[in-house]
Amino acid sequence: MADAFHQKLHHVVPTGLSGDTAQTKGMTRVEAISGKTVGSENLWMGETHVHASTASDNHHHGESETAIYVVRGNPVFVFYDLDSQAEIRHETKPGDYIFVPPWVPHREENPDPDNEAVVVIARTTQEAIVVNLPSLRPEEE
Repeated sequence: MADAFHQKLHHVVPTGLSGDTAQTKGMTRVEAISGKTVGSENLWMGETHVHASTASDNHHHGESETAIYVVRGNPVFVFYDLDSQAEIRHETKPGDYIFVPPWVPHREENPDPDNEAVVVIARTTQEAIVVNLPSLRPEEE
């Protein structure tokens, strides 16, 4: 076995993305970097595609921190703010970033009637944890 300084790099091309990961209705996740695809131990990275005129189901990612980079489209990220007792909507554009802390219920929406939204996701857990929920409100989970 090679030492830490002599391991191989892994190159994942778009045709090598895998849909064999946790899913949420209204979107499609594909993984690029994971234990299954490249043998990573602490990192998950992939893409999410939110179909035109679609909202995903409400969900959270357990203990995982999630970083999101908007590649294409204008997805909207929605969460429930306990202080204001209201849903907060972050409308985004390509080049924007979103940070989702662990356990925070949220959903993605794509208001564009003609084009899907595409984002790149990185998570601090090695696999894509997805817990689908009936609501963003804590008392309705």
